[in-house]
Amino acid sequence: MDTATKAVVRKAHERHDRDTGSTEVQVALITSRIQELSEHLKVHRKDHSSRRGLIVLVSKRRRLLDYLRRKDVARYRALVQSLGLRR
Repeated sequence: MDTATKAVVRKAHERHDRDTGSTEVQVALITSRIQELSEHLKVHRKDHSSRRGLIVLVSKRRRLLDYLRRKDVARYRALVQSLGLRR
């Protein structure tokens, strides 16, 4: 993912100016990377190292979403809705 794409994703989910580390921004960036890897794996089915990276990213996103749900349910629901995640 290039810097311009990261900036767009960050701008859409930041809580304040210069926000790079909030849970919402982290989950949004990970979701973007997951989508890119999923497209890559549709073409390169035998790329097992990338598949493992995808599984690691999905697990990390799951942990961050669980944390956010424990801390602030309203922010969790808003983030899930804005990213189009099923949960």
